[in-house]
Amino acid sequence: MYHCSQCGKSFTRQWHLHRHKLIHTGEKPYHCSLCEKSFTRQSGLRHHAYIHTGEKPYHCGQCGKSFTRQSHLKIHKRIHTGEKPYCCGQCGKSFTCQGHLKIHERIHTGEKPYHCGQCGKSFTCPSTLKIHERIHTGQKPYCCGQCGKSFTCQSNLKQHEHIHTGQKPYFCGQCGRSYTTSTSLRMHKCSNIKPSDFVS
Repeated sequence: MYHCSQCGKSFTRQWHLHRHKLIHTGEKPYHCSLCEKSFTRQSGLRHHAYIHTGEKPYHCGQCGKSFTRQSHLKIHKRIHTGEKPYCCGQCGKSFTCQGHLKIHERIHTGEKPYHCGQCGKSFTCPSTLKIHERIHTGQKPYCCGQCGKSFTCQSNLKQHEHIHTGQKPYFCGQCGRSYTTSTSLRMHKCSNIKPSDFVS
């Protein structure tokens, strides 16, 4: 067995240990010739190259969706099987991948490690920070094909498209009325609150 002097992790082969040590040294010997990005493993560089070529060699047999990594396909397949193997020890909520569980756990811990360089606001995950930063840059990359209106995130575009399709997926449990956006439903619920609701 070959042992890492830094963290004590053991390996059956010497080259596995050598590859592992790159994590501690920060060395990234595999370089992308197109964008200067570097990687600790050759497999990382190979998967990265798909970004430039547009190649997605791993296909879902159920819906035909394609992926650059086999691990991403494996996680995706759980949408079809309903498998959620990663469970929160605090509330019991389950997730398809470990990354989603880790982000969820920050709700319980209050940890917000991703900070906006412009205003200092903090977030639980990098994707939420990225969407927030568009407030400062004015970037709205999601555009409606019907009317040309643009949005900072895909979920806002999806809700907007309900205006054109007439779809009203947000239902009020009290009166049965339906709305095109979650904001409209929330406003409806607020308008129906009576002063007596606050009196015990």
